[in-house]
Amino acid sequence: MPDEVPLSYARAVGNRLRNLRRQRGMSLLAVEETSSREFKASVLGAYERGERIISVLRLQRLAQLYRVPVDQLLPRPATVGAGAIGESVDGDLPSSNPPTRIDLVRLGEVDAPEGEVIRRYVNMIQVQRGDFSGRCVAIRNEDLQALGRFFERDEAGMRCRLGDLGVRD
Repeated sequence: MPDEVPLSYARAVGNRLRNLRRQRGMSLLAVEETSSREFKASVLGAYERGERIISVLRLQRLAQLYRVPVDQLLPRPATVGAGAIGESVDGDLPSSNPPTRIDLVRLGEVDAPEGEVIRRYVNMIQVQRGDFSGRCVAIRNEDLQALGRFFERDEAGMRCRLGDLGVRD
């Protein structure tokens, strides 16, 4: 039937659900508890194993619970293009400086004028990577350079400003 969801897709959705739940450091029972039993552990486990198909509305509620965009619960395409994490573009060598770690909790509390721009930029990086794993996110030097362009700062200046704002981990 054309309306049936292929088993491989159901399993791929399930894998995304399981990976994201684990990134959040939650057990199946913790999700059940946090959701006030809206998502029972047994049912969520069946979704994660690809034994049951999750509805769009339930998928949306689960995304809200995990605090991620809905599309992060869907499988990724199998191929990764140029510019993926860890790759250099145009043959450039990656910078030797270690990535800058951003404390997401403190970033959420920033009241400075540039706070919203930084939050949106860091969220974009999280969405691109599918990384909603916890309290911190590492941003590469290239990301610092791009972010610095918004505020007319170089990479080092942007790193210092993030320190001044108290968001560097």
